[in-house]
Formats: sequence, structure tokens, C-alpha cells
Amino acid sequence: MEKMQFVKLISDNMKLVRTEQGFSQDKMAEILGISKKTLVQIEKGRTTANWTTVAAFCALFQHSSLLFSIIGDNPVDFLQLIISDNQAMPGDKTMGGKIWWKDIESTSDFRLQQNLISHHYRILDKQDYRWHSSFDKEISLKRLNEIQIDKKNV
Repeated sequence: MEKMQFVKLISDNMKLVRTEQGFSQDKMAEILGISKKTLVQIEKGRTTANWTTVAAFCALFQHSSLLFSIIGDNPVDFLQLIISDNQAMPGDKTMGGKIWWKDIESTSDFRLQQNLISHHYRILDKQDYRWHSSFDKEISLKRLNEIQIDKKNV
């Protein structure tokens, strides 16, 4: 998913998350540091939020079940994946992908999964810690092989 696609996705769903959280437009605008007029324009689909607003929105509402279901992953993790040239930092504990993820390939210690919504890939170990994330399947498969070889050499 490209940055602008993500901005549009979040912009299109801001009203739903605002409603889920029980905030008025005035309060949501205050929380995000934008004018109520701007928020109304975003919610009506007349404009999209800027990147800073989207990042703040995802950080502030990262525990929203609606936002999580729209993205299929933690919103902040997904932001990091987009901004870091499709490479998320390893070491984060995940929920293991029981709903929005399908297993692509497995080794004895790791599994490569693809997100059903965003289609990005990640590698998890047996304890559901993330070792790799990328939008590129070939890079992810290569990394899976490298991680497995490194694990055997330890």
C-alpha cells in the first residue's frame, strides 16, 4: 500500500472511528489539532487529511478495534512500515495473525504471513515476535531463508 492510499483509507474512515470513540466533531478536531471545518471536509470526502494528521490519528487511536479491522494490523506498526521504505523494525510482539493474516510459508522456527487487507508480508517466530515486514514477497522469502540459516548457525 502506498502512502497516499493509506492517507485516503484513514481519511475515509475518520468519521467512523470518531463515532466509535464517542467524540463530537469539535472534540475530535481539538484532539487532532485541526479546525472543525477541516475535519468536516475530511469526513464529507471533499478533501483528505494530511500525512501529519493521519499519523497523529493512528497514534492516538491505535487501540480502536474499528481502525485495527480496517488496516488489519496495528496502525502505528503500519505507519512505520510505510515510512521506513517498507521495512518495519523487528522485535515487536504481535497477536500472531489469527484473523487478518494467512500463512504463506513456514519453517521449523518461523512463518511468513501476508496481510489479507494491505497485502504486506511479515515473518514471525514461534512466540509471535516480528522479525521482518515488507510489501515485497521476494524480499520476504529471501529474508525467511536468511533468518532460518542464521538460527541454525547460532
